[in-house]
Amino acid sequence: MKDNPIGEKIKALHATLPQGVTLIAVSKYHPIDAIQAAYDAGQRHFGESKAQDLTAKHEALPKDINWHFIGHLQTNKIKYMAPFVSLIHGVDSLKLLKEIDKQAAKAGRRVKCLLQIHIAQEETKFGFSPNECKEMLDQGEWRELKNIQLCGLMGMATNTDSIDQVRAEFSSLSSLFDELKSAFFTHDEAFCELSMGMSDDYPEAIEAGSTLVRVGSKIFGERVY
Repeated sequence: MKDNPIGEKIKALHATLPQGVTLIAVSKYHPIDAIQAAYDAGQRHFGESKAQDLTAKHEALPKDINWHFIGHLQTNKIKYMAPFVSLIHGVDSLKLLKEIDKQAAKAGRRVKCLLQIHIAQEETKFGFSPNECKEMLDQGEWRELKNIQLCGLMGMATNTDSIDQVRAEFSSLSSLFDELKSAFFTHDEAFCELSMGMSDDYPEAIEAGSTLVRVGSKIFGERVY
């Protein structure tokens, strides 16, 4: 059996994750054979950030892969992934939710979504502010969308060397999750996911209650240009 360095990294990472935390291998920018190597080592959750790449890889790879869309989603791209995407991590407007609902209905599916919250001290990150998110949920229009399922929250910490700042941001997202769970999703078992933490900060995210970590470079190496 030939060496599978990607597979070794996958297995080593899985060994460090507590029960209840799912590893999403961020395969954006990486070729089909690298994803296949991770798949051969037992990895089933992969993250992509471009609709075109997601669709192409879905077509080329085994059909029991759970594909996570982790990029900034444009409404005109939803139709391409609605038939198969497992979870959309970056929903940051009611308009987007409505379009996902519409395309999911056409595909005969109920698509799982996470609400993206802006927790970082950076303008470049997308997402609802905590108050915008509460207002949207409070208004209740989302409850009429029968082909989407809200499963939790997603957020990205500031890209900083300050581990204290990163911890504080993850902690704020975790607190918001608890608040929204008790206010809007008390009896909804599906609202249970907290997607936060990447290659550099996933241990801190797990400490703060993350259930989904998005790891790329630690598995596949740096991006190939």
